[in-house]
Amino acid sequence: MSSPTLSRRVFLKASGGVLAGTLAFASGPIALLAPSRSWAMPLETLSTHQGDVLLGVVKQIFPHSGLEDAVYAYVVKSLDRKASDNNLLNTLSNGITELEKSAGGDWLALDGASRLDHLTAMAGTPFFETIRGDAVVSLYDNPLAFAHFGYEGAEGDGGYLSKGFNDLTWLPDPPQPQGGYLPFEEPTA
Repeated sequence: MSSPTLSRRVFLKASGGVLAGTLAFASGPIALLAPSRSWAMPLETLSTHQGDVLLGVVKQIFPHSGLEDAVYAYVVKSLDRKASDNNLLNTLSNGITELEKSAGGDWLALDGASRLDHLTAMAGTPFFETIRGDAVVSLYDNPLAFAHFGYEGAEGDGGYLSKGFNDLTWLPDPPQPQGGYLPFEEPTA
């Protein structure tokens, strides 16, 4: 007995939603890490529309010029994974419904300033705080975000100290560090 074949489109329909896009900056640091310019992130619990709205919400709460949607999509993926809990799923679904209703039915169709106005009205709600709280971790603890922001990560015992973290040259006449200079540093005066 042969097993029926399942097309990619049917699989994605049956498995929740999908976020997809194309990298806007083909020569940026993120493009160097990506295997292709196109990306797709399957969602297990949320619909495609819910994922798109959450992506827009995260971009409004944490706007970064030039940061690719693919990086923001990691927040949506994190929320989708956690939405297997019905309480969280209800919080996200009800919040999206409320946001859409306040916008006249399609929050995503609004311009950026109008989107922000409707989202600002929801600040402090469980919907808003859930997204904000998750994004703080899943957006910034991501190798693609590291590449965008130029963060090189911790490297061995010296880590930050030998990578400019302890560099106070931007201050006029920086004081000697309380613990003294590191072996590879020299006094500036």
